[in-house]
Amino acid sequence: MLLSKEQYKKFLWPVLVGLILWSCTPLRPVALTTSAWQMFAIFVATIVGCITQPLPIGAVSIIGFVAATLTRVIDIDTAVAGFGNSSIWLIAMAFFISRGFIKTGLGKRIALNFVSLFGKRTLRLAYSIIGVDLVLAPATPSNTARAGGVVYPIIKSLADAFHSSPNDESRKDIGAFLMFAEFHGDTITSAMFLTAMAGNPLAQAFASDANINISWITWFLAALLPGIVSLIVIPFFIYKIYPPKIKETPNAKQWADKRLKDMGTFSLPEKMMSIIFILALISWMTSSLTGIDATLTAFIALALLLLTGVLNWQDVLQETGGVEYANLVLCFSYDGHPIK
Repeated sequence: MLLSKEQYKKFLWPVLVGLILWSCTPLRPVALTTSAWQMFAIFVATIVGCITQPLPIGAVSIIGFVAATLTRVIDIDTAVAGFGNSSIWLIAMAFFISRGFIKTGLGKRIALNFVSLFGKRTLRLAYSIIGVDLVLAPATPSNTARAGGVVYPIIKSLADAFHSSPNDESRKDIGAFLMFAEFHGDTITSAMFLTAMAGNPLAQAFASDANINISWITWFLAALLPGIVSLIVIPFFIYKIYPPKIKETPNAKQWADKRLKDMGTFSLPEKMMSIIFILALISWMTSSLTGIDATLTAFIALALLLLTGVLNWQDVLQETGGVEYANLVLCFSYDGHPIK
């Protein structure tokens, strides 16, 4: 549900106060630096936002955090210094973003469109399902959530449509093959993007300790060729060693089209989610040119999802996966020393 006009009106005072104080930077006390005064302006604006409450206090604080880092008043590493490595928060923010795919139904719509376009043969159907996983991987840092929350329901429904049950020999008709193919495809896509699996930023943090800088785009380019080759070869290999009895799936398109019709037209929250996701991808890919840190991009994306009402603060609080991951890594010790 998107934000109401009343909620947007409540942003007026914090924005106005922040802009007025920011414009007074030349008049600041001599003892204060420019950055200190600008941080003061953002801080006061955030406090005013906590008073007017266009969003819950936690969401307002996230927006204030984004404003401080986006304007370069403070860099991202310093901003998260009290809470661990910035890579940890990259994945934590990506967990929150991934909830938008499930909540809006965008992930399901993408999956059904893939099935409708490419699902006339069983092998092509497997490729289309893995294609969904590939599209969602950059912003879904939990391969379990991606495969279990979005892809698995599609596979189960398809198997049911062809009367393929996991409880008897009919599983070999099509269901077992699709599940086996997705299991391996999900493992491959998890390695292709820095934000596709919770363990990837941990590897990035270890590399950073060894003075090796791995950015989002560096990881992607290194994994692109082996990933694409694997995604092409592995499903075909599985098709040969564990072939499904049903080779043709002409009903898959009709099945997907019916469910797309039931979903209705492309909703406004889905459109918002799509735009924000694309902007985040572009920012991650061009970070070396724009200088916008990958973690900051994830924070910006979350702030936009909150500002547009695609996600509410309760959605963020319910996404325990990101918080649990952050806590796990913060407690993890490397060579006897906590990761910092």
